[in-house]
Amino acid sequence: MSTLVYPQLATGALSQYPVRKTRRTRTVINQAADGSTVRLADTAGGTTEWQLAYAELSDDEAAALEAFFAAAEGSLQSFTFLDPAANLLAWSEQPGADVWQKDPQLAVAQAVADPAGGTRGWRLTNQGAADQAIAQTLAVPGAYTYCFSVYVRAAAPATVRLGIGDQAADRVATSGWGRAVFVAAGTANTESLRFSIAVPAGQAVEIYGPQVEAQGGASVYRPSTTGGVYADAHLRDDTFRVTRTDFNRNSCTVNIIHADHL
Repeated sequence: MSTLVYPQLATGALSQYPVRKTRRTRTVINQAADGSTVRLADTAGGTTEWQLAYAELSDDEAAALEAFFAAAEGSLQSFTFLDPAANLLAWSEQPGADVWQKDPQLAVAQAVADPAGGTRGWRLTNQGAADQAIAQTLAVPGAYTYCFSVYVRAAAPATVRLGIGDQAADRVATSGWGRAVFVAAGTANTESLRFSIAVPAGQAVEIYGPQVEAQGGASVYRPSTTGGVYADAHLRDDTFRVTRTDFNRNSCTVNIIHADHL
């Protein structure tokens, strides 16, 4: 992770709505002598851009953005950006993906009925004598505020423990689907955090839609593949202007770009 990270606001959010996000992809076209063409997706040629418009910022929040712009030296220096419009977890519906770490006595079954009417849920069965967890470690700043959420249910009331770094909270799973939500700040001065879902010994829980967001509450679930952590992002512009609209009130716009080939 870049040592420079995009700052959160005093509310714990990274942005205000609306957020404008643009994804551009590139196709390589090779034209043969006979006039035929071969088209191939250039997976390294894509870019993602965000436009973050802020209003009613406090003087301290505006100063933090100005300090960040100075530290980044405009578009020169890279930084880590946590997409406010994405699930930070990667492969949120593929527990067998390499990004997930699973304790040895935890059995994970897929193709379980989910609350959205599909079969994208998982069943976690603890076959051991102590808590067993499935977790994902993200290269994110430890001191941020995060919201970790997941839909849970169980045939008999069971406990699910959600972990954010060294912080943890127990939530109860019942026979109906409910969303378990845990908000906490991570560990300061760390550059990665482990987000875990633990099941007590001898219990089985069905889950759906694990999601991590860098904010103080849960938004609508967004299935993910690559996740929303962007290392090596850059500011698009070399100028930055904050407009003072009232006492302790400011507005500004920040444009951020991430190129897949960098």
